[in-house]
Amino acid sequence: MLKSMTGFGKATGISQTRKISIEIRSLNSKSLDLNIRVPSLYKELDPQIRKLISASAGRGKIDFSLNYDLVGANSETSINQELAKFYYKELKSLNDSLGEKTEDYLSLILRMPDIYSSEKEELSEDEQKEVLKIASEAIESLNDFRRKEGEDLEREFKERITDISNLLKEVPKYEQERIDNVKERMKKGLEDIQSGTYDDNRLEQEMIFYIEKLDVAEEKMRLANHLTYFEETMQLEQSGKKLGFIAQEIGREINTLGSKSNHAEMQKLVIGMKDNLEKIKEQILNTL
Repeated sequence: MLKSMTGFGKATGISQTRKISIEIRSLNSKSLDLNIRVPSLYKELDPQIRKLISASAGRGKIDFSLNYDLVGANSETSINQELAKFYYKELKSLNDSLGEKTEDYLSLILRMPDIYSSEKEELSEDEQKEVLKIASEAIESLNDFRRKEGEDLEREFKERITDISNLLKEVPKYEQERIDNVKERMKKGLEDIQSGTYDDNRLEQEMIFYIEKLDVAEEKMRLANHLTYFEETMQLEQSGKKLGFIAQEIGREINTLGSKSNHAEMQKLVIGMKDNLEKIKEQILNTL
């Protein structure tokens, strides 16, 4: 089953006195490129979050963001009252010595350095598990999104591969005509020579050699095999890179077929194949 590399996932939950909100986004990338943003309170969970993402998300440029809001009472942040009293005395003394009018010291004090103190909380084991559970739900939400996008990719790939296969089936209609045209042109060219005659046996040998060079039986067979292999590979997990390699092989056979065609209608078929293949290659860049 194919999956897209682009996607979005989100999950929320309550942990202790905090409402946890996690968002995860993914874009195209040749490898796994992780960018994790979590508050300092949850920094210790960074390695475990990375491990969760690496285990299930595969490739992609992935942005993981964790935020929280406080719910209910909490004592994480408080005013450093001793320091506030010290600032008050110092400011009042300075104000009195300068003979300035009385100021609103409190508003000034609340903007002073280190006036707020934070009580560093230790994450309990239960809270760690809860946060990682929410992270897993967000990752699964991302994967659900990617799977849905992958279904669209699979439908398009099948349509394009079918189109190339149908065009390939049209090639034999023009092969004999192409050979007859080559023979006729060679004979006419020789008949137009004003001087001397030519050896019929030698001509026949040369024509056989030339026609063999134009033979496309092997290219048709290899191309058909590559198309089948492409469809089979789509059913594998994280097959994007492999599909890219198969698409390159398909392209080589189509190009060789085009160089050997030597027939206007066959060239049109080849152009149609190339057009479908280019659209496949564009979407492979977005395939996990």
